[in-house]
Amino acid sequence: MGRILAIDYGTKRTGLAVTDEMQIIAFGLTTVNTKDLMVFLKDYMLSEKVDKFVVGEPKQMDNTASESEIYIQKFLEKLEKEIPNVPIERVDERFTSKMAFQTMIDSGLKKKQRQNKALIDEISATLILQNYLASNS
Repeated sequence: MGRILAIDYGTKRTGLAVTDEMQIIAFGLTTVNTKDLMVFLKDYMLSEKVDKFVVGEPKQMDNTASESEIYIQKFLEKLEKEIPNVPIERVDERFTSKMAFQTMIDSGLKKKQRQNKALIDEISATLILQNYLASNS
């Protein structure tokens, strides 16, 4: 069994999270510059088996697509073309950034550490993955 890799796509930075090989536990992997994302994913897949990509789907409160969905769709087309053998699922990512920030507060991180946007992206990807695992268990 391989890992599930979650992607919290952003135009500048992208947060990544993965499961263990049994696909039970989600944990943050890293945050990468979005321009380097495809190279990172291909390199990662050389050393780890990935069964599925889970990509955050940003929605407005009225359930319509967020403005950033245009960029995510372009990324998804490229991902399907360059890594065609790994299925992609989408997960509603509303509130994950706010939940990530609250997680940082709850864990006792200092204000300076909470300003680390890369860490927020990584935690957001982890929350997306946890939501996916919970809804599919």
